[in-house]
Amino acid sequence: MAAGTTMAGPLRLHAVAGHAGEPEMAERLHGLSHAGKVEYLTLDRNDTLRKRLRAVSDKGTECAIAIERGQSLDNGAVLFAEDGRAVVVRMKEQAWLRLRPRDAAAGLELGYWVGNLHWRVKFDGDVIAVALDGPESDYLARLEPLLADGRAMRAGDA
Repeated sequence: MAAGTTMAGPLRLHAVAGHAGEPEMAERLHGLSHAGKVEYLTLDRNDTLRKRLRAVSDKGTECAIAIERGQSLDNGAVLFAEDGRAVVVRMKEQAWLRLRPRDAAAGLELGYWVGNLHWRVKFDGDVIAVALDGPESDYLARLEPLLADGRAMRAGDA
């Protein structure tokens, strides 16, 4: 049972019906997209960790999602593919705060700092990129001591 709806309520989505990357589903979605019948739910990373949530598609359809524990929402998850239409999950692009330490000692301190805060990071040469799961200003406020004296500075997006 993938979904049910009423005239007055949201589209109820109870399972991941497939993935847009699966050959059979991709073909089905391709045909529906030419007819303008594919709707997208744009979710952020925190939304995809939940099993129950409400969201509105790009075409204004209110969706009530309640999936089982063994299933997950990810980019391309198809939540509905019936009655000549489909609802597909799209992930919001992750925003990153890019930081460059002044020197090796500052790099160790910066790494220790973000590790203690349990922030998700990735490395790009001498730049540490912190995944922004909230307002950037909150992250900058926590890093103020390192930024104020130049031990760390914002790095360009190059």
